[in-house]
Amino acid sequence: MIDTKAKQQFIKIVGPENYDDSKTGRLVYSYDATPQFQSMPDAVISPRNKEEISEIVKVCNEYKIPIVPRGSGTNLCAGTCPTEGGVVLLFKHLNRILEIDEENLTITVQPGVITQEVTTAVEAKGLFYPPDPGSMKISTIGGNINENSGGLRGLKYGVTRDYVMGLEAVLANGEIIKTGGKLAKDVAGYDLTRLFVGSEGTLGIITEATLKLIPMPETKETILALYQDLESAAKSVSKIIASKIIPITLEFLDQPTLEAVEAFAKIGLPTDAKAVLLIEQDGPAEIVKRDIARIKEICKEENAVSVKSAESEEEAEALRTARRAALSALARLKPTTILEDATVPRSEIANMVNAIGEIAKKYDLNICTFGHAGDGNLHPTCLTDVRDREEIERVEKAFEEIFKKAIELGGTITGEHGVGVMKAPYLEMKLGAAGIAAMQAIKTGLDPNNIMNPGKMFAKDSRKRVVVSK
Repeated sequence: MIDTKAKQQFIKIVGPENYDDSKTGRLVYSYDATPQFQSMPDAVISPRNKEEISEIVKVCNEYKIPIVPRGSGTNLCAGTCPTEGGVVLLFKHLNRILEIDEENLTITVQPGVITQEVTTAVEAKGLFYPPDPGSMKISTIGGNINENSGGLRGLKYGVTRDYVMGLEAVLANGEIIKTGGKLAKDVAGYDLTRLFVGSEGTLGIITEATLKLIPMPETKETILALYQDLESAAKSVSKIIASKIIPITLEFLDQPTLEAVEAFAKIGLPTDAKAVLLIEQDGPAEIVKRDIARIKEICKEENAVSVKSAESEEEAEALRTARRAALSALARLKPTTILEDATVPRSEIANMVNAIGEIAKKYDLNICTFGHAGDGNLHPTCLTDVRDREEIERVEKAFEEIFKKAIELGGTITGEHGVGVMKAPYLEMKLGAAGIAAMQAIKTGLDPNNIMNPGKMFAKDSRKRVVVSK
């Protein structure tokens, strides 16, 4: 429960219309897109500007009230689930594009702006913002930055971190800082901008972001390559990159995922293939033509049974949309869908996919796999039912083995979903004790009272999913 004096101060700061501690209001923000995690906050607050956020944080720090910044709640690591109660901070009022600077190729936005709105706004001016998380039509820029979101275009263009040039943020003591800016070069002091990107709200609250833009590519071509074995598809991926070709998109779907996507999208995908690669290249027309021709050759050399170009932009968009719909398609099949991510070197994709299949058999589970083959980021997705506790226990054991296998193959426990509560027990497997200690030192230095999204990243026993009510 929030102290009465603290509540009065919050209401004085934001007004009664922006403070909600009703059971209904709190219930709405007691969970995010992560299955099986739910915990009631004590209040939901919607500030209107950075000054109000600063004052809210000062009150939280004084009364040691946890504070969880939240965008659209699309994250898949329970990063915005208020597992320790406290205040959920919404950014529905901070949803404006502040500036598009065509001279410096930047866009400055508030954290509540939807990712797709940024893309649409800059493309109208012939510019390009490459990060494209699967949830881009509903996710916010603030959430993208907190999770360092990736996407289909990550292979060629990188992830959110690569486009954040400057930030404005409120620290745990209520002070407002600015990092970076519109400069192409800036090595003055620690790179605080990169420190905040991917910090999942554990170090401060982002109130404004300056993002890098690039010119819109001239043209784009899309192809679909079909295989009757995983190894051939994986070898194609490695050979394409080894040929010094970096496609904009190089996506992988296994047969179960392909079947689910076709049943959902109904665009004529060949469901008899064991594996599919969706490949796109963009840039100047002559380079795209050359690269696509070579990619087709490579796929055929590696035993692709079919390599076909999209005949129109409409067909290409249908293929892209179908790939983005993979999670939605799979979610139709069972009451609970648990989507994970693990990343391995490209050369280990086939080994990782085969290992996932073996682990699924071992635990008698239905696990489909798709993902960003070009950067080795795979999404093993388990179709299950949260009401079957015995099966859920097998799911947890299976994913633990999947994460261990990824690390064994030189990979990591998460490529783009973040750590949050879900991956916290496994973080030390990747970073080691010294790495965790270094992170904790930074956290303690910036947030000594541990009010900023507590229970995330460092929670040792958080793999046990909890439902908490107040």
